[in-house]
Amino acid sequence: MGQTVIANSNIKHIIVSRTDSIGDVVLTLPVCTVLKKKFPQAKVSFLCRDYTRAVVDLSASVDAIISWDELMKMPAEQSIQLLESVAADAIVFIFPDKPVVRMAKKAGIPLRIATSRRWHTFFNCNVKVNIKRRSSDLHEAQLNIKLLEPFNINTDYSLNEIKNLYNLKNIQVNDSIKCLIKPHKFNLILHPRSKGSAREWGEENYLQLIESLNPEIFDIYICGTSREAETLNCVTKLNLPNVHNFTGKFTLSQYIEFIAACDGLVAASTGPLHIAAALGKYAIGIYAPMRPIHPGRWMPVGEKAKYFVLNKSCNNCRKSENCACIKQISHLEIAAYLQKIL
Repeated sequence: MGQTVIANSNIKHIIVSRTDSIGDVVLTLPVCTVLKKKFPQAKVSFLCRDYTRAVVDLSASVDAIISWDELMKMPAEQSIQLLESVAADAIVFIFPDKPVVRMAKKAGIPLRIATSRRWHTFFNCNVKVNIKRRSSDLHEAQLNIKLLEPFNINTDYSLNEIKNLYNLKNIQVNDSIKCLIKPHKFNLILHPRSKGSAREWGEENYLQLIESLNPEIFDIYICGTSREAETLNCVTKLNLPNVHNFTGKFTLSQYIEFIAACDGLVAASTGPLHIAAALGKYAIGIYAPMRPIHPGRWMPVGEKAKYFVLNKSCNNCRKSENCACIKQISHLEIAAYLQKIL
């Protein structure tokens, strides 16, 4: 368990560190809101990679962003001096990236908080929380908040409570994005690829879903990165008036605006799915029934979030990216749910 580490009045600046992927960062934003509630006068900084910066920028609970990419470009001594100069009282390693952990210790940040499950955190962090993420039944967002136990914070949040903790700023959607949307239809994003972060539903299922949705009601947007577009053989080449190929067309900031302007998004366990959930959109996730990538750990958390998964335990494809169980989820189930929304 954690421990109380310092009197509340002595906390002036806390860094939340998460230097991995977009979805992970989305599910860490509630941590910043919980910290702000406990320490309303304290500064909360977020240490992240530049490619997730647009996500962190959404949070009204984050006062400043520290770029890990910029720190990595500097000579070691200079980067340590820069991290030291921000005068943080504590850093919480939601994702304990080894170089970040070591740099924080060299920078002399007084309170370095992480799980006790890794050797590099054991030796470089002086405040440890005993969490077994891989075997836990808690959701990733709940596990993230658990790392705040040393601040004497109640960390037992339900997912129903967490969905109200993103504390996002009002998103201004530019006219260039607004003009892409059909105002009198249900604007649905399909994000078929996952950059290897999740098992995928398969392009054939997305094709069948498109065919099963009424084109008079649904306008459909295929989205993803330019690299992902190269691996899509069919959905990006559909010549249908209600299907639009936007793969590789957006920066992350623009994609966030586009998600905010649309009505819903269908994807596997990807960053855009979690963005859609946080924005209060119909975020429809498709999952493999396998620990630790199952929906119990990674489901989208939001007012209109929903997930689909087979009611079984799957281990046969643990060492393969090709998962038969996720591909067995019927497109008709997803279509029926979308029709029910209407």
